[in-house]
Amino acid sequence: MVNAVNVQPKVHIGKVIRNAVVFNFRNWREGTVNTDTLLQNVASLFVLLRKQHIEYLLVGGVALLQYVEGRNTEDIDLIMALSSLKKLPEIEVISQETNFVQGKFGELQIDILLTRNRLFERVRRRYATTQRFVEQDIPCASVEGLLLLKLYALPSLYRQGNFARVGVYENDIATLIYNYRPDLASLFEELAYHLSDTDLAAVQEIVAEIEQRIERFGKGFTSNK
Repeated sequence: MVNAVNVQPKVHIGKVIRNAVVFNFRNWREGTVNTDTLLQNVASLFVLLRKQHIEYLLVGGVALLQYVEGRNTEDIDLIMALSSLKKLPEIEVISQETNFVQGKFGELQIDILLTRNRLFERVRRRYATTQRFVEQDIPCASVEGLLLLKLYALPSLYRQGNFARVGVYENDIATLIYNYRPDLASLFEELAYHLSDTDLAAVQEIVAEIEQRIERFGKGFTSNK
């Protein structure tokens, strides 16, 4: 069941994405900055999803902004069935893998996590809430749902040697754990169905290190006088 949660102040998705694009100087160097239509693209996307009765879940950096301040993101991340995506010819498919699709809706980049992946479908069905955004009320991943997705992704990011994204994901994980104190044991039980024993053990080790950092943060530093 999707439960309504009233979060203040409301996140303006269009402005978040527009600001991220504007302040990414790589976009200026590449001459790809065109923010005039981004606000309208974002609003139109969610109107389209509602009009077409598409089942989806907002995840990624925008969803995280309901729980963590200061997150920066240039795209929309959605969990969706491939059959639903095929009902949306307005989304141009740029690339497609087994579990992921990258698309564009006007100037807006959209990353789609396909529900053919069992964990993605599980998060969409069981770890969802409704959050109030400026654009409209949107089905959005819960804290536990976001943690499951980020923990699930870590082994792959490590194997890819993607140090920058590993750092971002681990910081997001640490902040969610620190702010919300979720039941990590139940999350590990869920992940056990979707990760190998080796990957699960590695993820548990990473989380243990994060918890140690949180404990040190709680103790603080004594002043030297």
